[in-house]
Parts: sequence; structure tokens; C-alpha cells
Amino acid sequence: MREKIKSVIFGHAVGDALGVPAEFCTRDELDRRSICEMEGFGTYPYPKGTWSDDTSMSLCALDVLKDSELDWSRIMQNFKRWFDRGEYTPSGVCFDIGGACMRAINNYSLYGMPALECGGREECSNGNGSLMRILPFILYAEFAGIEGGDAVDMIHNASALTHAHMRSKLGCGIYYFVVRELLRAPSADSVYRGIELARRAYGDYSELERYRRIFEEGFKELERDEIKSTGYVVDTLEAALWCLLNTDNYRECVLMAVNLGDDTDTVAAVAGGMAGALYGYGSIPGEWLDSLIKREYIEGICSKAADNWSKA
Repeated sequence: MREKIKSVIFGHAVGDALGVPAEFCTRDELDRRSICEMEGFGTYPYPKGTWSDDTSMSLCALDVLKDSELDWSRIMQNFKRWFDRGEYTPSGVCFDIGGACMRAINNYSLYGMPALECGGREECSNGNGSLMRILPFILYAEFAGIEGGDAVDMIHNASALTHAHMRSKLGCGIYYFVVRELLRAPSADSVYRGIELARRAYGDYSELERYRRIFEEGFKELERDEIKSTGYVVDTLEAALWCLLNTDNYRECVLMAVNLGDDTDTVAAVAGGMAGALYGYGSIPGEWLDSLIKREYIEGICSKAADNWSKA
């Protein structure tokens, strides 16, 4: 369990940090100067190994879940501490926060809304801000013994903290099934099995049509130009899965994700979490791990989660 938790969390965090310097770069720009290694600065004035809101918000959740406690209010309080005080960040500064996440935190802290009612329900609230932070909940479901419909409901509620539209919930749910299957049997077949399980689980949901390309037989064979890498939840999930299916190791997967351009950190983080589950912690380049800011801090939270969940 400990190794799998580290594989997923660090796979995600390293992908995030790899993409931060190139965020908002166009695909054409990255075709001219590809990202090949961990870099610093670029889009933001921060050094190599800096991770962003994707990892910060994931750690906010994991720091609660590690205690074998599903306390939605505590998680929202941690989001507020991150936003207000720069906690759960590499440098004490909150940066790169999405609009939907900011509105949800304000709904909780300024207007006193219940945690599970803070997320936007409008169609325009379908950015990737819940997908990017859903991995701790997937790990908690798998290793703390939450199964079936209870696990899916938890994933939906986790999304609703910031993104309550069904499209965002489905994106998180599809990702849940894929990562869960990879944790149980790390192989390419598990990716397809997870996709099929998601199709069955959500077959009656009209919003599943938005994700139809993922379920089509030729999805892997789509051309790069047909893959969008924006901050829209459907685009992010498609891009991350496409990168996973078209590479055969962690390094190639996250580099392919970053070099798609646009929302580079989140696409690489989402892809990196899956690649970590598929290829294992040892597949993450050591020099990238060494450059990750607050690596020991992240590892400590992962270890506490493993210790407590093993008692569940």
C-alpha cells in the first residue's frame, strides 16, 4: 500500500511540477522548444521543482484523509488555509488558483455555505479543478475499504466541494475507475477495463455523451492535433488518457502531456497520477524526484496515510 500511495501522489506531483514552467504555452511554442527535463521559472517566477494548485489542493485533502476521516468541512478549511495563508504550498505562496475553486472557498469561508454545497452547478463550472485533486479520495476509497456505490458517491461529493456539475463529477468518476483498476492490476489492460467499468456505471447519465471519444474503439489512434489540452474537464481527461495509452513509461507519458501545451501542469498531473499507478514509484526519474520542493513533506503525509489506512 505504501508504495502505491507514493507512486500515485508523486506521479501526480512530479507531473504538476514538470508542467508549471510551461503553463499557457501554445502547442506551437512547445513544438519549437520542447520540455525535456524539469525546469524552473518560465510562466511563474519560481524555481525548478515547484508544484501548483493541483498538488496543493490534493495535499489539503490527503492531510485530512490520512487520519481515516472523511470530514468535508475540514477539507474546505484546509483549502481556505492554502488560499489565505499559503499553507500546503512549496514556497508559502498560493498561486495559480482557478476561478471555480476560489468561488467555492469564498462560498464556504465568507458566506457560510455547507461544504458540499460550495461548488458551482452551472455548465460553465466544468473546469478541471476537481479532477486535478481527486486522487487522494481514490486512494482513500481503495485502501480504507470504501467500495461500490459508496465509493462513487464519495468521489462525486469530493468533486462537489468545488465543481458540482454532473459533467465534472463524471470526469472524476471515470478517472476513479481507471486509477482503481491500475492500483489493483498495473497493466495497459486495466486502463481499458476501468474505462469499460465507467461506461457501465454511467450508462444512464446523459452527460456521459460529453466523454464519448474516450469510449470509442479508435480513441488511442486519434492524431495529436485532435487532442485538446485546455482546462476544460473533458479535454484534460481525454488528453491525460491519450498520453497514457500512447506511451510505455512514466517519463514519456508526462513529457508528452506537458508538450501538448495550454494547461500543461494539470494535464501532466492527471496523466502522471495514472502513470505512477501503472509503472510504479521506481519509474519516476530520480532527478525529478530530487528536485521536487518539499519532497520529504509530501512523503510524510503519504506515510501517515499508509500507516492509518492499513488499520482500517
